[in-house]
Amino acid sequence: MEVLQKIALVLTIIGAIIWGMVGLFNFNPIDYLFGMNIIARIIYTLVGIAGLINIGLLFEHHD
Repeated sequence: MEVLQKIALVLTIIGAIIWGMVGLFNFNPIDYLFGMNIIARIIYTLVGIAGLINIGLLFEHHD
């Protein structure tokens, strides 16, 4: 599960950078590169799932 969570964290960070670009520059690189087609929808879905997976990080306890 640790590998999955690290992949999810990387996708979440990429998603955060993209939202930052949208907020600061009104530029969405995903839409620019892929348009709003099935590939873009898959990318958005994967980033959303990654965010949900990373919710577990909030409740993980390290002793």
